[in-house]
Amino acid sequence: MTIKNRTALNAALLGLGALTLSSSIAVAQESGPPEEVTHWVFQPAFDSSDAGWDNGLMPWVEAVEEATEGTVQIEVQPAGALVSGGEAFGAAVAGMTDGYAGWATVYGGVMPEGMLAYGLPMGAESTEQAWELMWGDPDYRIGELVQKAAHERNLHWAGWTNQGPNAMFTTFPVETLEDFKGKKMRAGGPQALFHEAIGGVPVPMGAGDIYTGIKLGTIEGTYWDTGGIDDMSFDEVVEYAIMPGWNPAQHQEIYVNLNSWNALTPWQQEKIEGVFKSTYFETSKLHAEQADAALEDLKAAGGQVINLSDEQVQKMRRISIEEVWPKIAEKSELNAKGVELYKKYLQETGKL
Repeated sequence: MTIKNRTALNAALLGLGALTLSSSIAVAQESGPPEEVTHWVFQPAFDSSDAGWDNGLMPWVEAVEEATEGTVQIEVQPAGALVSGGEAFGAAVAGMTDGYAGWATVYGGVMPEGMLAYGLPMGAESTEQAWELMWGDPDYRIGELVQKAAHERNLHWAGWTNQGPNAMFTTFPVETLEDFKGKKMRAGGPQALFHEAIGGVPVPMGAGDIYTGIKLGTIEGTYWDTGGIDDMSFDEVVEYAIMPGWNPAQHQEIYVNLNSWNALTPWQQEKIEGVFKSTYFETSKLHAEQADAALEDLKAAGGQVINLSDEQVQKMRRISIEEVWPKIAEKSELNAKGVELYKKYLQETGKL
């Protein structure tokens, strides 16, 4: 090889080395934190007085900011700051905000598949069971159905928390489900389906009007997450908490506008996905602790916790599966698939 050819070869090899080094740096940059900071604005369906704020949304926000090394910063505005609580889900869909926390059911949004994430009546009974159904066990993975529905609505499901039992809080004593017949209670979405199934009269009502409605006798109680009754001061106007509730493990979700999500780097997306499970169990524990404290406060205020008999709980499960679940399944094809997977789970665990 001539000196000229050897020089040309060395130059080529040096060029290839530089190209390889450049590619390595590019890959490293893509797999690490980006230089630019992404700023998101979230508005949930509730304000800072709701249990879902401190025990659900904010721990997730802090975890996301830490996991992304500060490259994703989230400003959270309370319901009403940008749009009303009832409009917050649609605002995230439209990209008016970058994210939403609440319930994607017809109770707090416009996505019926959210009922699967919210939790079917008498479905999962604990945080662990709910995780197994939604994400943990490959035989079910109902969460994938919810995620598909979210993507179809320009959203990405990014967070979840078990708020504990959603129970019935009443001004009248309850020993059997027949005691609800004709009773007017605030209920929406899946709550309303259940209340109708046991003979009650569901009354749609904004959260801010429930206290006054009970006090004036317009309604005779409300369906609510147990840990949240303190925040709403319901212990001042109701006399009874009916446990274990119609939904022993009611959940709340966090969604990111899909365009905002897709604008992130793969590294940022991976980091946010990485805190989904850890924040789920962390925030669910916080909600469980608050639920216990709220029931104690109700008793301290002179209220009473009524635990339904095993016979009534079994009846509640039967009514839920036979009368409420089919109505949920009718709302969409994905819901129908999810309901079948819920049934399969209960059958394989000996509960059905």
